[in-house]
Amino acid sequence: MRKGTLYVFTGPSGAGKGTLLDLLREQDDRLYYSISATTRAPRAGETDGVQYYFLTKEQFERKIAQNAFLEHACYVDNYYGTLEAPVEQKLDEGYDVILEIEVQGAMQVHEKRPDAVMVFIAPPSFEELAARLRGRGTEDEDKVQKRLATAREELSQKDAFDYVVINDKIERALDEIRGIMSARRA
Repeated sequence: MRKGTLYVFTGPSGAGKGTLLDLLREQDDRLYYSISATTRAPRAGETDGVQYYFLTKEQFERKIAQNAFLEHACYVDNYYGTLEAPVEQKLDEGYDVILEIEVQGAMQVHEKRPDAVMVFIAPPSFEELAARLRGRGTEDEDKVQKRLATAREELSQKDAFDYVVINDKIERALDEIRGIMSARRA
């Protein structure tokens, strides 16, 4: 049986990673979307092992000490991370595994797993990214500005990735990602 390939997708908020990966998963049953672990409390309707693996802070820190994470970070007083064991299990079962994480986590994964395929999803321009973030209407201008500052930093790191996919048109970007995966499966 063919061992799966680990794909790491990252890029700034508003680049369209989630939309692209949702469409990709709907069309390819050989993909497994990795579930992150977190110490934050479950929200209404969330189930352990479905949206997240919900851990206590002590459990999470014990797993950090055991080197059980491919990557992890603390964000707004909660830990988030990718457990290595479920990822390895799915790879061994022949699934291609998708991680959708931020740039810092992607670089941690790359250090631990240099065989991972690193894909950066970028907007067609910084101006388009700003328009997308504002167009969501979900955050005030101060938060949009913070996201844009983070995006500028993330975009400066795109050359460290194996592939940069410009998400100018969803179907074109999706075709490019399919091409990357098809070449890896050949």
